[in-house]
Parts: sequence; C-alpha cells; structure tokens
Amino acid sequence: MLVAAVVLLTFLLYGLQLFGMKPYAVLSGSMESVYPTGSLIYVSDIDPATLRVNDVITFKLKDGTIATHRIIELVPDETDSSILRFRTKGDENDIADGPLVEFEDVVGEPFFGIPYLGYLGNYISQPRGKIVAITVVVAIVMIEVMVGIIVDDKKSKSHKNQTQK
Repeated sequence: MLVAAVVLLTFLLYGLQLFGMKPYAVLSGSMESVYPTGSLIYVSDIDPATLRVNDVITFKLKDGTIATHRIIELVPDETDSSILRFRTKGDENDIADGPLVEFEDVVGEPFFGIPYLGYLGNYISQPRGKIVAITVVVAIVMIEVMVGIIVDDKKSKSHKNQTQK
C-alpha cells in the first residue's frame, strides 16, 4: 500500500504534466474561498484571447513569482485597442493588483486543486525536501523488498517442513 501511495503521490505531483497540466502550490490566502492556502492547483494552457471578466487565471509577475487571481477588468492598450491586458484581484483582497497582466504573462487557467498537497509539493521542490523524499522512497522500497524476502523465506521453510513429514 505504501508503494501505491508513493506512486499516486508522484503522479499527482509530476505525472499530470504529461497531460499539459502544471502544478503550482498556493502559498497565500488571496484566493482562499476557491483555492485554500496549501492547495496544489493544476493549471492548463489557455488562449488569453478567450479570457473574460470573472475568469480565474494563473500568471507570472515581473519578479517571476506565479500568482492566481480573478480577472476583474479587460483593459485595452491606449495606442492599440486590439491589445488587451487584464486587471486582476484576489477574491480575498480588498484592492486590485497593481500592475496589469500582459497576454504573454498568462500561464493558464486553474483546472482543479487538491487541498494541502501544495505544502508537500512546495517542500519537495526545495533541496532538503528532495533529499527527504528520495530517502523515504528508498526506505519504502527496501522495506518492501525485505518483507518479501522474509515472507518467501517463511513459505520456503514451511513448505520444506511439510515435505519432510
């Protein structure tokens, strides 16, 4: 069961990327009512041109941080009205975000989230967390192998005792 749990956890943290979903840990409470702090959200690609007011998007801030907030306004460019930007705001925030979100900064749209798994995902993404995760996986595999050897040995001895009688 431990091996199955590790496989499932690995799939949730990394495997869904094979289907175009990128996982991100929610580290603040700005969208608490939709994605509680500590959730792991899965973000799928989206064409920014299809986004509308009230859509929730994940986007890159100028400092490289990833945020997930709701679009509260579509803002056309002052010189080229065909270019839109997005004014965003966290549902739990009192004011809108400062800078507008550019098309190229949209990472995608959250598809779903799993509460609490973001804490683990964030921890495992750190060097110390990777070492702990690898150690736990190796320990589980070793325990599984050792239990298998002990069970096989007991079966072998039991079978040997029965054939000698």
